Amino acid sequence: MVLNGAAAPRGSAAATASMRRRRTTSAGASGGAAGTMLQFYTDDAPGLKISPNVVLIMSIGFIAFVAILHVMGKLYFVRREA
Repeated sequence: MVLNGAAAPRGSAAATASMRRRRTTSAGASGGAAGTMLQFYTDDAPGLKISPNVVLIMSIGFIAFVAILHVMGKLYFVRREA
């Protein structure tokens, strides 16, 4: 039973081809992406080895540094006008 005229019947060749395309594209995309993501966490991956905790601490430190610079800039601006 088709509610709108756009959908193909369940057993038609168009529906089968559509399902085949969906399976091929989704399986290919996820398999390749999983392979590259796993490469970041292996010992064989090239580059600097940094733990996630170090990255978190460095990013929080950077945010704090920028916030301190903003406060210092506001204080400098207030003293300069007075």
